[in-house]
Amino acid sequence: MNAARLQTVEEIFHAALELEPLEVAAFLDRKCAGDESLRREVEALLAAHREAGTFIEAPVVRFDAGAFDDEPADRWIGQSIGHYQITKQIGSGGMGVVYLARRADQQYEKLVAIKLIKRGMDTDAVLRHFRNERQILASLDHPNIARLLDGDSTASGLPYFVMEYVEGLPIHEYCEAKTLSVTERLQLFREVCAAVSYAHRRAVIHRDLKSSNILVSADGVPKLLDFGIAKFLQPGEGVEPAATMIGLHVMTPDYASPEQMRGDAATTISDVYSLGVVLYRLLTGRLPFRATSQSPLGMARPLVRRSRKDRARSPPSGLPSTCGGGCAAISTMSC
Repeated sequence: MNAARLQTVEEIFHAALELEPLEVAAFLDRKCAGDESLRREVEALLAAHREAGTFIEAPVVRFDAGAFDDEPADRWIGQSIGHYQITKQIGSGGMGVVYLARRADQQYEKLVAIKLIKRGMDTDAVLRHFRNERQILASLDHPNIARLLDGDSTASGLPYFVMEYVEGLPIHEYCEAKTLSVTERLQLFREVCAAVSYAHRRAVIHRDLKSSNILVSADGVPKLLDFGIAKFLQPGEGVEPAATMIGLHVMTPDYASPEQMRGDAATTISDVYSLGVVLYRLLTGRLPFRATSQSPLGMARPLVRRSRKDRARSPPSGLPSTCGGGCAAISTMSC
């Protein structure tokens, strides 16, 4: 399907979404004007939209909201896990909670981050997913990737792993706070590219690269975090094939690549695309687009509506004043 045809399909599709169900057929009669192929394409998208519903808003694993009432996340604060004492919660996701912890055996002082599976989420599929994340982290040793330090299970059988604690700002916030020049932003970004390239050489794709998953420490070192939905391209010893978990958020729409939006398998190219979105935000102060629809096509639409005219237009007005419109230079960078 060429770009003009795709744009026509999208325009009719989105207009049809605004109509009452009984008005759609007559509307398609007028807009498709006897083009049966065009009508079939639009109707297929409308059917997919109805089936998709609010899949992006729904959690991957459905569970009783009261399942954790007898074990609130803060119940771990002040408790010990392994050699570490939990001090506070610093993050939470659908399957796990991340805590800040301090070494508690008097051997030495150290702050760490501990990721712990939530009680009630310890199904076979989630446990397999968690073990894979832990194995992926164990396989990576790079100065710009947060390191795995240890892993085990609590006395009650909940698996956890201990990670390097990174205290810093998301990369876009750091650049703004430090008022970095374009050259300085590109230098910082190249360090991130080096970390992703390192992971790719070890057959690991991240699948959720975004500004908030790249923290920069006070001394200017970027660290790549959160390999929660990462996968090995070639599962080996200690790694199980990735399981499909219906409802799981396996992407962040604003950063996801076209193939991820379509539901296709992610590859190293998917990470490269997401890096491009991160870079765009670093240089312009905004995202190239926002996902404003819950339908697969509605989220993907900004990715594919890229005409030659769009690509040839002048740099966005949001570019830092230090750029001077010279951002074409980024095309010479290598990850």
